[in-house]
Amino acid sequence: MADAPVSSSLATAQAEDAPLYAPRKQIYPQAVKGRFRTIKWVVLAITLGIYYLLPFIRWDRGPNAPDQAILVDLANGRFYFFFIEIWPQEVYYFTGLLVLAALALFLMNAVAGRVWCGYLCPQTVWTDLFYAVERWIEGDRRERMRHDKEKLTLKVAAQKGLKHFIWLMIAWWTGGAWVLYFADAPTLVYELATFQAPMLAYIWIGILTFTTYTLAGFMREQVCTYMCPWPRIQAALTDEYALNVTYRYDRGEPRGSMKKNEALKFQGLPAGDCIDCNQCVNVCPTGVDIRKGLQLDCIQCGLCIDACNTVMEKIDRPLNLIAYDTDMNVKARMEGRPEVRRIVRPRTIFYAAIIAIVGAIMIGSLAMRQTVYLSVMHDRNPLFVRLSDGSIRNGFTIRVANKNLDERSYILAVDGLPGAKLDIVGGEIDQQGRAVVKVGPDQTLEARVLVSSQGSNVASSTDIHFTLTDPNSGDSTRMSDYFKAP
Repeated sequence: MADAPVSSSLATAQAEDAPLYAPRKQIYPQAVKGRFRTIKWVVLAITLGIYYLLPFIRWDRGPNAPDQAILVDLANGRFYFFFIEIWPQEVYYFTGLLVLAALALFLMNAVAGRVWCGYLCPQTVWTDLFYAVERWIEGDRRERMRHDKEKLTLKVAAQKGLKHFIWLMIAWWTGGAWVLYFADAPTLVYELATFQAPMLAYIWIGILTFTTYTLAGFMREQVCTYMCPWPRIQAALTDEYALNVTYRYDRGEPRGSMKKNEALKFQGLPAGDCIDCNQCVNVCPTGVDIRKGLQLDCIQCGLCIDACNTVMEKIDRPLNLIAYDTDMNVKARMEGRPEVRRIVRPRTIFYAAIIAIVGAIMIGSLAMRQTVYLSVMHDRNPLFVRLSDGSIRNGFTIRVANKNLDERSYILAVDGLPGAKLDIVGGEIDQQGRAVVKVGPDQTLEARVLVSSQGSNVASSTDIHFTLTDPNSGDSTRMSDYFKAP
């Protein structure tokens, strides 16, 4: 077959001979309609809608708490996500989320290759939006190519100016929406509009406006091909059962013009369904020719499938000459063997199981976590003090965090040391003689605690336990330390 796909060894040789640097070739993706283009529009609308509107959603947490559903409160060291509140001491939840995100990427890759890149990646979503604006103002592929080749006219200059203005507005609102996650959104919008917002907000809006405008408007496929590490990681993680956008060369080859292929068929010679129309290349946002096989540049968006199916319908040929498939299945069909589709296999089961385990641990930890936090630190110098009555006293610093939205009074007690007496410097004693720690709503209190031993037979180091109890709810937390003596 004259136009058969390049073999793996030949492809490797070509890759080795390729230059380390090549000038960028301007890409003019053509508009296309079809199932995957519709899916991409739906995903774009949902993801951008969530990103731009989410800061304005309210969530009632009661008095003394912000009512923004999602808020990164850097000033007070809090992260709010609807009914969940994360404190600085609970940063491990973010670690868990990163682990889940990585595992979800691995699972998506094991099932359908770079489906994240093609549909959900922010670079893909914003680039799609910028392309839509460009086509709306300047026209489709042929019009844009003609405008760039011809001498600049007033009309074309006006179109390009309008395009860049809308791009800048999208980029500006993208940066503006990001900073709204770090303050009360309606308040910050008013402050930004009246130039009363903190300078840091304007700086970050400027940075994100510039990066969005540059990456989505100019660099585009360069980001996916050269800047993003995921294509290289994905290539190392994939296997022969992962579905990828595949040119089914068992059907398509030998390819040629429709007239040429019809003549070959009339003569009883083999002829493929591919009529070499290049529509699959014209619609590709990264300029890939999928007929050359799976490539690093391909983001698996499926637009070439829509373009090819449109052509197949027009020439009355079976659909899905390009489809989500595996090269292994293509070879199996050529050799007369049955196809093998194994979405559920050890790799996908393993990723799904780890995701379920990590998710269950995080949910269980959130469900069982306490609303009070206690830490204890023993004085280092001196380790102990002998008082005039012969008793031994140790000093400690405690830190109590009240995660409730109202003020709480906690009872602090110590055990493990016979005859121990506990005093809080500047603290209160209730009617039952217990030490009381008062902590404001959603606040942290640091206090100095003195523990004295009234007995004479005290070991040089005794393990003791501090217990902090909320008398209203019954919740308690316990920390261990040591008591030092001569």
